[in-house]
Amino acid sequence: MRVRPLFHPSIEDITVEGILYALSDPVRVAIYADIATQECTQNCSIFLTVSDKAIPRSTLSQHFKILRENGLIRGERHGVEMRNTSRCAEIEGHFPGLLRAILQAHMIQSAAARAKKPAAARAPKRVAKKI
Repeated sequence: MRVRPLFHPSIEDITVEGILYALSDPVRVAIYADIATQECTQNCSIFLTVSDKAIPRSTLSQHFKILRENGLIRGERHGVEMRNTSRCAEIEGHFPGLLRAILQAHMIQSAAARAKKPAAARAPKRVAKKI
């Protein structure tokens, strides 16, 4: 059985529009933020839960494909595993500050969402009155 090679665009073919599209989905930006902040490669399977949500493998594969085809990650097959690394350094040279600004905004937004969550969980439940 022959496996298709993975497509990775050259740095010259990566566009701001492609980056913004790839990171416009909350799951993809969370995945990318995690990969970008790690020093080592990340297996796809560790992302089966993202932001406390279960992600089906088929959906996860599609998210990784979009990140890869828009130049944000480099994927390598190792047996049945797919290992992913960020292309931050390459992109930083081509679009200085772009990814740093996006990831900073994502961190701020995520922190605000986490801060709101416990307050909502503590809100008193309404009890229906019997008439």
